[in-house]
Amino acid sequence: MIPIRNLGLVLGFCAALTGLSGGPKLQMTRSEQNHAIALLRAAYAAFNRNDISAAVASLAPEIDWSEPKEFPGGGDYHGRDEVAEYLANSRSQWAEGASQPEGFVVYGQRVVVLVHARFRLKGQEEWMEVRLADVYTFHDGTPVQMRAFADRKAALTWAEADR
Repeated sequence: MIPIRNLGLVLGFCAALTGLSGGPKLQMTRSEQNHAIALLRAAYAAFNRNDISAAVASLAPEIDWSEPKEFPGGGDYHGRDEVAEYLANSRSQWAEGASQPEGFVVYGQRVVVLVHARFRLKGQEEWMEVRLADVYTFHDGTPVQMRAFADRKAALTWAEADR
């Protein structure tokens, strides 16, 4: 049994965990999750049709974007314009292909997108395939950070770290 003098502290802690305190929420609601996933599906579809403006339209204006150093053009990008330039440069190397979400895993305010990329580079006949993960951090329904991982397991571990 919780002593009455500690009840306020316990209730305050529970309210913080459920997002009722006005402080940062630890978990998206089902509606917020559906919105985030729909937004990300639309962004990948836009990238696949080479509509880079639409691919970045739903990102926060000051998004932080990080690609592994081993990826072509890998590095850190800040803001929609830098991300759009990176994506345009990346996509411009493809003769054909797609980067398809295979699944979505929500951890708190993060959405891990399990991606299957299959593409053929310009001037090449051989197709390349890679399975990777992109982790988006949301704030008020908007992606404010994206971190890509070549290793899906590492992405899932990183995304869960703040839970």
